Amino acid sequence: MGSRHLSRSIAMQSLYEWDFYGKRPEDLEKIVEKNIKEFGAGMEKIEFVWQIIKGVIEHMAQIDKIIEKSAPEWPIDQITIIDRNVLRIGLYELIYENKEEVPPKVAINEAIELAKTFGGDSSGKFINGVLGTIYKTIDIKEEGEVK
Repeated sequence: MGSRHLSRSIAMQSLYEWDFYGKRPEDLEKIVEKNIKEFGAGMEKIEFVWQIIKGVIEHMAQIDKIIEKSAPEWPIDQITIIDRNVLRIGLYELIYENKEEVPPKVAINEAIELAKTFGGDSSGKFINGVLGTIYKTIDIKEEGEVK
């Protein structure tokens, strides 16, 4: 498993756990540190884990609004916790990450792989459908500006 993929997996597991236990801000750092220690032992660069975590948290309100617009039949609290956090990571990378570092197709493919690994039988298709729709229908102008 590549280092960046492992970082995304740890970020997803941490966001899942944080979300599951009520999204208490004071718990997030401990959860991430525990998961890095447990799943990322020997990882050389843990900065990417934190970059994803901090980016998702910073932009969560905007990301959740985009998810709700793009999947109106699935209110955010009715999407499984795994799928919800995979979508958050995928959208963070799709919209806010440096496109040279994480091209849109890489962001989408990585999210689909996370969904297939951690989610249910239809998670990969669901993530692909939502992120694919968003990628085709939104105009990603500058960092953080989605039309």
